[in-house]
Amino acid sequence: MVAFFCSGFGALLCQIVWQRMLGIFAGSDTVSAALVVGAFLAGLGLGSIIGAKIADRLSPSRAVMGFALCEAGVALCALLSKPFLYDWLALSMAGQVESPVAIFALCFAGLVVPTTLMGASLPLLSRAVAVSLDTVAERIGQLYGLNTLGAGLGALLGGWLIVGNIGFVGALGVAAGFNLVAAGLALTLLPGLRDAPQPVPQAKAGRMAEPFGGLPLWSLLVFLSGYVIVAMEILWVRLLGQVGQYHAYLFPTVLGVFLLADGLGIAVAAKLVRQLPDPRRAFFLTQGAGFVVAAVLIIGLWLVLNLPPLSWFVTVDDWRFEPKPMLVSTLLIVAVVAPPSFLIGMTFPFVQQAVQQDLASVGARVGWVQLANICGNAAGSIVTGLITLHWLGSMGTLRLLAGLSLLLLLGWLWQGHRDRRLELGLAAACALAVVALPSNEAFWRRIHRQAPGTFAAWSEDRSGVTFYRETPNQPWLDADRFFVMGYSQGRVPFLGIHMLLGVIGPLVHPSPERVLAIGVGSGGTPWGAAISPATRSIRGVELIKPVLDTLEDIAEARPDGVVAALLHDPRVRFEYGDGRQALTRGHELYDVIEADAVHPQTSHSGLLYSAEFLEQVKARLAPGGIYVQFAPTPRVVDTFAAVFPHAVLLRPFPVLIGSKDPIYFDHAALLRRLAEPEVLAHVHRANPTVVSLAERVSGEPYLWTTESPRIAPPLTDLFPRDEFFINQATDTEREWRPAVMPTAAAIQPTAKAER
Repeated sequence: MVAFFCSGFGALLCQIVWQRMLGIFAGSDTVSAALVVGAFLAGLGLGSIIGAKIADRLSPSRAVMGFALCEAGVALCALLSKPFLYDWLALSMAGQVESPVAIFALCFAGLVVPTTLMGASLPLLSRAVAVSLDTVAERIGQLYGLNTLGAGLGALLGGWLIVGNIGFVGALGVAAGFNLVAAGLALTLLPGLRDAPQPVPQAKAGRMAEPFGGLPLWSLLVFLSGYVIVAMEILWVRLLGQVGQYHAYLFPTVLGVFLLADGLGIAVAAKLVRQLPDPRRAFFLTQGAGFVVAAVLIIGLWLVLNLPPLSWFVTVDDWRFEPKPMLVSTLLIVAVVAPPSFLIGMTFPFVQQAVQQDLASVGARVGWVQLANICGNAAGSIVTGLITLHWLGSMGTLRLLAGLSLLLLLGWLWQGHRDRRLELGLAAACALAVVALPSNEAFWRRIHRQAPGTFAAWSEDRSGVTFYRETPNQPWLDADRFFVMGYSQGRVPFLGIHMLLGVIGPLVHPSPERVLAIGVGSGGTPWGAAISPATRSIRGVELIKPVLDTLEDIAEARPDGVVAALLHDPRVRFEYGDGRQALTRGHELYDVIEADAVHPQTSHSGLLYSAEFLEQVKARLAPGGIYVQFAPTPRVVDTFAAVFPHAVLLRPFPVLIGSKDPIYFDHAALLRRLAEPEVLAHVHRANPTVVSLAERVSGEPYLWTTESPRIAPPLTDLFPRDEFFINQATDTEREWRPAVMPTAAAIQPTAKAER
């Protein structure tokens, strides 16, 4: 039991790290993420098949030995995975492979060995603990329950403590340690198992009695159950991400709470299973009740989210990276995720009670049921993440799950059990959900506090959710917000700081013909990039496709507005994709590359502030090209200066300018340019309330040359310290001050810079 608990803990730590590494290779968009998850689950499924085939041929001692070898193999793979998954696949092969089939194949090749070993572990241990038909379902349930509890704890401690303190590579070392502990504990059991008898099949002739239905039927039911719970998990991440602002700790919290509650449900049901003469009803009741409770909690949260006291902490208008909002959002995750996960988790021992009718085939039946569950999980992840969210939206997906749950209950009632009042009540609740759930538009309008009768533009697909809220008769800072994934990432009219990030590059560069904007947001940064008549093309790459769809809707509804002017500029071309992947594909060089402002606390933001990303940017700069980005923390400044031989930090609003070539920078000339009538006219066209851009960068700049001292970059792909801001708090006394002070003397401008 303890060994399998440690196995689950180590497996989840490995999964967190491997998904991050492979995400760099495959991309951060939802299609690529689904390919990575699919490759992981495919390996687990292969392991289940192998375990099902071999477990019952082994004696209990050899089955435990097989489990120990599997755990040792996973530990070895964890320790050796960085050179293959990150150094070669993520860095060397990123951008070299575009075919989804090839991406899946390479991800599967990188994960197939450890995930196959993980998948085989449950059938092997089930064979070892099966000593009596009376206790086999209880024992397997307890075994799998502790494994799931270990996985949940691994997700929570990994996300909240381990990765943020020692990085992803350090987390792999911890995971390997847990797997080795599991192997060692298993080996200590061998002396007591050597004389254990080999079970004799109870059905040597004829067909084995299956009073509760055959294995194929239960495999189908487990497949559907696995589909529903993983589809719900994806919905929980999307909806609770809107509440919790998608910080780096949110997904591990949702996953950890889900697994802990699921494991607790398995453990509780394992204690009850021997008291059930017929496990079928218990399965359908807990499965149906799990979905009904999940739907009720989601709609309940939707109704009360913008009411006190929740509105004091977690509304979309507020900053939610502070301790109190994070505590409230975490409690909401527990309240919404834990009860349905607990109920659906209870189904596992009931299924084992139904299918385990012969000790000689325990391992095989555990393996095939586990395979069905994994296939259901994979289908739930891929179909929900790529298809139903894309075409049906969140509420449409919830309706689909309600219909699927209704069919399961009706199938049970149709088999001569129509007098079951509880089942009828659950079926009625599922039917009510199908017809009474709010529309996607109504759901997102309420989440984003949209006033009735006012204009809004919104979009949702598999890549995310965006919402533009136009609220008349209020100061513009409180109105016209552009929300991306539940947070106000920009405004329309555009914010001055966003336009400043776009303006700086073309004004500093003497001939900014080709501009690349990584991130589009509400459009402020690309609008600023259009300041120079010398610019011939502006390419914007946006990870969340609804951002582009919502901008188009705004332009159509407000044809005389600034968004329409931006989209109708013939130089501007926006595309959906991963900005980091865009840097690795193609060979075009850019005079100016700019990044839209991203909060470093946001999940996966570390991939846009790391030294490895900046090296990719530097490689795509044309001779004399410059890169401009927001500098939210001292670590960002230190990492930027470590990569670019020539760099400038503007203040008080922190903007970094970097190049591999000398930057002919004249601070006074830049301030004059920012105050020129044509520049101000361009800014005022987007937002008349912006008085000045020059005052935002009027402080004395810091300047680095090749002779300036540097430190090793503190932000890397595998240790994004700012992203894990609770574990790696920023020194506020050093705000905007680099670790090694560069020269503050101004570099003399040249005639080229004056032009």
